[in-house]
Order: sequence, then structure tokens, then C-alpha cells
Amino acid sequence: MSLFERYLTLWVGLCIVAGIALGGLFPALFNVIAGLEVSRVNLPVAGLVWLMIIPMLLRIDLGSLAQVGRHWRGISVTLLINWAVKPFSMALLGWLFIGLLFRPLLPADQIQSYIAGLIILAAAPCTAMVFVWSGLVKGGPHFTLSQVALNDVIMLVAFGPIVALLLGLAAITVPWQTLALSVGLYVVIPALLAQLLRRWLLSRGPSHLDAALKRLGPVSMMALLATLILLFGFQGPQIIDQPLVILLLSVPILIQVYLNAGLAYGLNRMVGESHEVAGPSALIGASNFFELAVAAAISLFGLTSGAALATVVGVLIEVPVMLSVVAIVNRSRGWYQRRPAPAVTDPS
Repeated sequence: MSLFERYLTLWVGLCIVAGIALGGLFPALFNVIAGLEVSRVNLPVAGLVWLMIIPMLLRIDLGSLAQVGRHWRGISVTLLINWAVKPFSMALLGWLFIGLLFRPLLPADQIQSYIAGLIILAAAPCTAMVFVWSGLVKGGPHFTLSQVALNDVIMLVAFGPIVALLLGLAAITVPWQTLALSVGLYVVIPALLAQLLRRWLLSRGPSHLDAALKRLGPVSMMALLATLILLFGFQGPQIIDQPLVILLLSVPILIQVYLNAGLAYGLNRMVGESHEVAGPSALIGASNFFELAVAAAISLFGLTSGAALATVVGVLIEVPVMLSVVAIVNRSRGWYQRRPAPAVTDPS
């Protein structure tokens, strides 16, 4: 993990301060930026999101899907957690904590929007950062690559329907046209462009791809931070008026991370997978593709919405929480690898 990635939470915190300060000093400028949109898609934010997402998708080799069968049990656990447990558990946690327990402490007009943001956050499995987490737990590189590639392919067709289903179950109005546009703009088109660019770079030699990834990595992170400055420039008044909002929104996110990581880790042990498979499986089940979530929330509900703020909270706590999961996975390696001794039959 690079120094920049290790201290991502610090940079996010500085962006929060900078965004709130700039929004207060230059409200007219931020109003102009907010008005630069077409079909509810903010053009400056859309450009920044592409700069975030495409370099991350560029790392994905769809050819690795041929290796999925080698670890079918670990892949099955990953898919179960990411698509059958994670979004639905977050919807339940959002309703329980934001819609019920914390309701008196939150702005009444943003409750549904906060829940929507949490659902969108959980519906997008992590992509690029999984490679970082997997390396820290000595995960199998081929398994990590194949599970990320498979999740990205599934995300092309499943992200929109799952978000629409859960928003509908939560009685949140679904802007169908905007949702379809968001999926196309932030999932389908970037994925296609990334694969075309990847093939072109590889045709010139693997070193060209490696060099491009090194150059584009910092660009992706800087685009993320610039997006956060814009978001908090718009969200500043709400945050100042409700300083507890970020803390309260982090509660269901934290519970969801540890719940899904523990479930994936335990299930892999039950089905007999090795630790180098269980580690990455648990980590992809715990983390989120927050760049996509932020973009989708902005498109669906607006820059100043509670949904956008909820997804940003996911960015804020991602790195320290995931590092704690990495520590748990590493320290429990001995327990994981201990298997019950086979029963000895008395020959007499």
C-alpha cells in the first residue's frame, strides 16, 4: 500500500475541512458548478468520476475468469456475500439504525435519502482496493483477480436491479431513467473503455500497461479527493448544523463491514478453502466500490442529498476499518488453519 493510500482517511478528513471552508467562502462558485448538469448528471463530477473509475477497472483482466473453477467454493462464498447478503443486510441495518433508532437525531427530511445512500454503497463490491487488502493478507493473486473480474461482470447487470429493488422495498421513489443512465455512465461505459484501453496497452507490451497504471493511480485518487471537496462544499451547512450525522451514519456501515467479513471468513473455513482464498474473499465482502456509489448517489439524488453524504462516509472510514479487518485475518491464521483431527478407528 502506498503512503497516499495508507493515509487516505487523513486526506479525506482534510478534504472535508477544505470543502466546508470553500463552500462557505465561495457559495456562488459552488452554485455555478451545481448548475452544470444534463439529465441530472453533474458534468464536472461525472468527469472526475471517470478519472476515478477507469484506472481502477484498467487493472481487471477478464481473461482471469477462466480460473474461476479452480476455487469454486471460495468464489461461491464471495458471490453469496456480495449479492445475496451484503445489500440486503445493509438495507435492514439502514432501516433499523437510521430509520428507527437514530431518527430523532437526524434531519427528518433526509432519513430516506440516508438509507438510499447506504443501500447504494453496499450494492457495489470493491474493485481496485481489494488487490491492496489481498496483498496484506498474502491472499492468492489468481483467486483475487478472478473473483474481482467475476464481480465486475456481474455488477454490469446486477447493480441497477438490486438498487432499484431495495430502494423500492424501502419505499424510496426510484428515478428509473436516472438509474439506468447512472449504470450506463458509471458502470458499462467505463468498463468497456477500460478493457479497450487495456488491450491496446498490452498490444504494445506489458510494460506499457504497468507504466500506465503507475501514472493513472495518483490521478484516480486525486479525482476522488477533488470530488469530495465538491461534495462537502455543498454539504457544509448541513454538516455544521448536524455534526452527529457522520458519526451516526458510520454505525450501520461498521456493523455491515465486520458482519460480512466474518461471515465470508467463517463460511470459507467451513467449506474447506485455504487461508489464501478466505482472506481475499472476506475482504471483498467487507469493502465497497465507493467511487461508483458516490457517483450513483449524486446522479440519483443530487449533490446536496443525504444519499451522497452517506456514501462519502463510506469513503471516510474505508481505510482504517479495512486495515483492522486485515489485522484480524492475519492474526487468526493459526486458528483458521487448524482442522479437526480425523477420527482414528480402533482396528480391534
